Order: sequence, then structure tokens, then C-alpha cells
Amino acid sequence: MQAAGGQTRWLAVPGDPRENYIPRFEWLDATTLAFHHTARRQNADELLLADSRTGAITTAFTETSKTWLDASDPMVMDPLRTAWWLRDASVFTWISDKDGWRHVYAITRQTHAETLITRFEGDAMNIVGVDPERELLYFAASPDTATERYLYAARVNDGSVTRVTPPGAPGTHTYEVSPDGRWAFHTYSRADVPPRVDLIALPDHRVVRSLVTNDALARKTAALTKQPVEFTQVALAGGVTLDAMVIKPTDFDPSRRYPVLVNVYGEPADTLVEDQWATGRLLFRAIADEGYVVLTFDNRGTPAPKGAAWRKAVYGKVGDLGPREQAAGITRFAATHAYVDASRVAIYGHSGGGSSTLHALFKYPEVYRVGIASAPVPDQHLYDTIYQERYMGLPQDNPEGYRLGSSINFAEGLRGRLLLMHGTGDDNVHLQNTERLMNRLIELGKDFDVMFYPNRTHALNEGPGTPLHRWRTIARYLLEHMPPQSPVPSP
Repeated sequence: MQAAGGQTRWLAVPGDPRENYIPRFEWLDATTLAFHHTARRQNADELLLADSRTGAITTAFTETSKTWLDASDPMVMDPLRTAWWLRDASVFTWISDKDGWRHVYAITRQTHAETLITRFEGDAMNIVGVDPERELLYFAASPDTATERYLYAARVNDGSVTRVTPPGAPGTHTYEVSPDGRWAFHTYSRADVPPRVDLIALPDHRVVRSLVTNDALARKTAALTKQPVEFTQVALAGGVTLDAMVIKPTDFDPSRRYPVLVNVYGEPADTLVEDQWATGRLLFRAIADEGYVVLTFDNRGTPAPKGAAWRKAVYGKVGDLGPREQAAGITRFAATHAYVDASRVAIYGHSGGGSSTLHALFKYPEVYRVGIASAPVPDQHLYDTIYQERYMGLPQDNPEGYRLGSSINFAEGLRGRLLLMHGTGDDNVHLQNTERLMNRLIELGKDFDVMFYPNRTHALNEGPGTPLHRWRTIARYLLEHMPPQSPVPSP
């Protein structure tokens, strides 16, 4: 339809709209609309081109997978999910992990011929920008250390890859590249180093101007960051190695045995073990200073840059594989670190982390004594299809996976202390999730505690005093049920 009004012209999009998604679209020129057309199972994706004058549709490219395709993921709003068109829209980029790594391909619009651009053993985590004149494609990657991020460049004509971020600055480097690819805002931080922002020139990464230093923030948080965050790895059976992050009390004494709080997420939407500044991590430092060691593990299925096999091992097994590896991770860590008291382990998580927390308490009561589950999904049938079906398949195709991945089916295993937290206005994980679990626990005669936040959304941060109250509640529950100075009798 014309901007000034007129008759609507519908596009002849193929397939049943009830069984397909259109997660991405962008205009290539005044008459051509490009969009992803993705099957409901999200294992087939095609890039379609629509003529706005006639409504006619042509296919530019297609791909299928035995698991899922990231190109249809609407949960992550970044350039990784869209096509970057080069050479006046005659060539476009396509992200695929079909060779085992997340790589960028150049696809010729007319012939559909594809050329691998990022020729290296590693994942191109996301496209950052392009330099059309030099025919360079900039992308984020960290092929050697999954907990860090750097800028790399690939030459479109031959696929050669070089690291742009200078050596000697481990941590996380993010970039906002100008449309011509010649300039970028460069943000650098580490777990103990607040972010600084520079304007740099590309491709030589020359600093033109320092924009933000955050020196004042560094001074204010110096006392809290005196004990550095530690990054390590934990080897599990079967050759699986988990990245781990350790936060110790400022006055850490290696001769003592400390209770542990595990901060967990464990699902395909996010990683937590990252060497970058996160203001929320100061909250876990404060908990650590009460006399706890805070541990975080990223299990298989989390989106770390470790290849497709790592990320997609979880397909059909969300809520089963992750909690199993989390329990194995803390058990192994405790066995190899004398300062950990394996008899006093608590676990906390929000959203997918809340789900992981419930699985931990219900399935591994011999490992975890206290759990705080914030906005969890106890029954995968109650969450939105675009997420759950992407990683689990359709419910009718994977009934056993949905059963194993829904903690409500294992509630009889609860032996420790459980606190459920939920916002009554949660528009992501609906309150009925926690309410149904409560009914099941009541039916089983299980004791538990609940903290509802009236009209708060999934973020649980609206309203005066809410964030402080939420974290004081978490800390209070830990101090009451797993105090740092004395062990808690087995329940």
C-alpha cells in the first residue's frame, strides 16, 4: 500500500501461515522486500524476495537442518539474524553452521552460488559490519577462549581471516561499525574492569579518541573487585569440558571450607561465564562477602563459541542435559577444590535458570540443599512455541523429551529448601507456571516458600524498591537456610 493510502497489495507467500513464521524482513530497494520464511519446526528456512508492485515471490536461498536454524531466532536481535547485502544487493551473506562452525557465506542472488567467507576453525558469533570498498566483513569471534570476544575481519574475495583486535587485552571487545566500515565505537571490559569506550579507525584499530573511561566507577567498585573473578574449566566424563567462573569472598581463606551458591542459566538463549563487566555481578560479590563461594558453569547447549556440536547437543533435551551437566560440574569442582563444602550447595537462577534450579533440586537432591527459582518454566508446554519448539521439536514429535524437560514431573524429589519467586504481571513466563507447580507440591505434601511481586513483569525490576527487595530476599533465604558458619543438617 502507498504511504499516502490506497489499496493493500498482498504478497503471495507460500505455505500454511499457521505452520510458518516470517521472523525477519528488510527492504533491498524501493520495490524488493527480502524476508526469512521459516517452518514452524524451525529446521527449514528460505530467504524470499518479494516484488512490492506485483506481489510475486522468488526464492533466493534455502537451508534445512536436523536440529534448528539460528537464522529464524527472534530472541536475539542482532545482525547475525539478517542478510547483509553487498555489491548493490547482487550478493548477500548467509549464516550457517552446516560445516560444524557458525560461518558466513556469500550467496550470489542470481545463481545461488555460495562461497565461504569466514575460512577459519571457529564460530563467527555475529556480523558487526562491512567495509564495501575494501570488501571486508567484520565479525565477532573467539576461537581460542569461549569466555572472551574479539573483532575479526574476513576478505569477501578469498575468505582469509585476520584478527583486528590487538593482542594483550583479554576480555570482551564489542564494536559498533560505521556504515562505510572505516570507524567504530570500541567497548572493552573484563569481569573486574568497567567498560571503556574509544573511537577507533579501521582496519588498523587505531584509537582516535577516548570517549568513556569509567575511572570514577572503577574507584567506587575497587573494594568489591579486590578479589578477582577467576575463570577455569571443569572436565566431565566423556570428554566434555565446562567453562566455569568463580567469585570468592574478599577475605577468602583457602584453609576454610565455604558453602557454595551456584548461579545458573543453562539453556540455549544465553551464556553466563563471560569475561566482561556486568553490574549485576556485583550482587553476587556482595553475597560472596557474606561467606559464600559463587560458582557458574556453562553446560552444553548454551550458545558459547564452541561449534555446532556443543550448542546443538541439547536439541530435544532442554531441561535434561543441562541440569545433568550442572550437577556433574559442581560435584567435580567440589572434589578438586578443598575450600568447597559439598554438603552445603545452593542454586539460584532466573527464567531458564529458574527452570534449571527446579531440575537441580528435584532430580539431584543429594547435590543441592537450597534452591531459589525465579520466574521458572516447570512445564515446557506452558512456554511460547517459537522458543520451546525450536530447541525441543513439536510436542507430539518428542513427548518423552518434554516430559523429562518439565520439572513438575519430578517434584516428588524435593528434599531441600525451595523459594519460588515470580511477578504476577509476567508477560513472558506466565504466572500459571509457578501456580501449577505450587499445586503439585501441595498435592505431594512438600514444604516450600513463595515470594510474589504484584504486577511486575519478567524483569522483576519495576516499582520503587523492587530490585533491592528481590536481592535482599535471595540473600536472606541463603543466610537463613544455609548459613556460612555452620553446616545445615541433611533434610
